[in-house]
Amino acid sequence: MRLGYIRVSTQEQLPDRQVESLTAHCDDLILEKISASRKKRPLFIKAQQRLRSGDSLVILDLDRAFRNTLEALSVMQRLSQRGVALEVLSLNINTATPEGELMYTLTAAYARYEWRCISRRTKEGMQAAKARGALIGRPRAMNASMLKEADNLITNGMTASLAARKLGIGQSTLYRYLQTCQ
Repeated sequence: MRLGYIRVSTQEQLPDRQVESLTAHCDDLILEKISASRKKRPLFIKAQQRLRSGDSLVILDLDRAFRNTLEALSVMQRLSQRGVALEVLSLNINTATPEGELMYTLTAAYARYEWRCISRRTKEGMQAAKARGALIGRPRAMNASMLKEADNLITNGMTASLAARKLGIGQSTLYRYLQTCQ
């Protein structure tokens, strides 16, 4: 049996690309909508448990199944010990062969290296943007005039809940901004 594992991080993301790619190559598909950063991915665990000697776990890309290099290698090792191959379609890798196992190991290490380089470049870019005076992150929920209006509303007897609603922000956001002003 060739079991395809598909993962998207959020309910809004569409798995279409993975489904289309894996359908032609797999006997069955398992779709999980969960962030890869979650330590427990129940359907990924279930997919591995379903497999028997001679079966294959098929994924489209490494990052759809694994959080890091260590996890990718340990899952491959556990599956291999049970006689289960791991296939990565986008890279034409099948760990059932010694060459496939080597390529998988190298690719997992390279993926980690690439991720760390991207992370470093992103941080460097953010530092450079900050040095130029750019605002990094989410836009502020309140500006100075909104904060002044909120203070006036609350001072004149309006509850924080009503003031927040009137300003179109959440009550916890209002409290957070009011605390920073004190």
